[in-house]
Amino acid sequence: MLTDTQTAVKDAIRSFSQERIRPHSVAFEANQGFPPELFVEMADLGLMGMTAPEDAGGGGADYVSYALALIELAAADGALSTVVSIQNSLLVSGILKYGTDAHRARFLPDLIGGRMIGAFALTETDAGSDASAMRTRATRVEGGWRLNGAKQFITSGKIAGVTMVFAVTDPAAGKRGISGFLVPTDSPGYSVDKVEHKLGQAASDTAAIRFDDLFLDESLLFGEEGGGYRLALSNLEAGRIGIAAQCVGMAQAALEIAIAYAKDRKSMGQAIIEHQAVGFRLADLASKLEASRQLVLHAAALKDAGQPCLTEASMAKLFASEAAETICSGAIQTLGGYGYLEEYGLAKIYRDVRVCQIYEGTSDIQRMVIARAL
Repeated sequence: MLTDTQTAVKDAIRSFSQERIRPHSVAFEANQGFPPELFVEMADLGLMGMTAPEDAGGGGADYVSYALALIELAAADGALSTVVSIQNSLLVSGILKYGTDAHRARFLPDLIGGRMIGAFALTETDAGSDASAMRTRATRVEGGWRLNGAKQFITSGKIAGVTMVFAVTDPAAGKRGISGFLVPTDSPGYSVDKVEHKLGQAASDTAAIRFDDLFLDESLLFGEEGGGYRLALSNLEAGRIGIAAQCVGMAQAALEIAIAYAKDRKSMGQAIIEHQAVGFRLADLASKLEASRQLVLHAAALKDAGQPCLTEASMAKLFASEAAETICSGAIQTLGGYGYLEEYGLAKIYRDVRVCQIYEGTSDIQRMVIARAL
């Protein structure tokens, strides 16, 4: 049961998303990006720092409200919800939790204000699920560090103003030899090698980035030296809740299209939703969608209560991401040949939703986390 405040957040973001985002979603995909002023407009609604406390410039919202907002954003544009999820759950939350006062003063106003987008750089070509295998190195020098290496599949790597980078600072220490850094992207030695051409979410850039002898002064060390691996994994709860929420949003949009079509399309003298084959399919899809929504909101409620919820967040992410693909596929099937056409909107959602079983921990990793908890 939602509170009045949570319902108000949900309704406000739905209204904004359907009016200001959804009509332009196809154009955003074609242009492979979003206009910068849209981020500022979203920040004015509190979307770029939703759970950050008000004294830090954030919205002071709870995680249930955050999940509801991401659901509505994703229902309008999946790629945009990805940018917002990383901004909130990894950058803003990470800096608030582990950053210094100087970090907060330097980066949070622009991140929360939508004037700067942040990126999170953990994955490498040969270090995805096994983050401890990373090869990027930060070597201590006078006054700071020299960063060398490369990162792969970095969301917003092209448009980011600051990137949270994890690198090996002590090769002999294993996972305890990894440290985090806040890297301004205008630093000499930061370069975008490639912007990936992807199946979906084209408006959210995914980049391969490189660091060539990039100097970082000591103040840009993020968290404790050697504490980067623990730090990188510490925001998994919020991150997985966010991705699970966007799955619900995209699936919700697909199902709405399918139901509207099934009510309108006539066959053999009646709306096709009245035919058992179609009605039962939609019933199954609606049940999967509601189960996904409840898993997401339950994990968010646990986080609001200060309870450990990594298992529940992993369950939500696993179930919602796989259910979303099923729901999108079933929606396409309901429209038949029309569902396969771009103009009906399902093709784009289907493309956008597929990656949700991969990023922020693959479905296999989620199962591993859940199995360990068992």
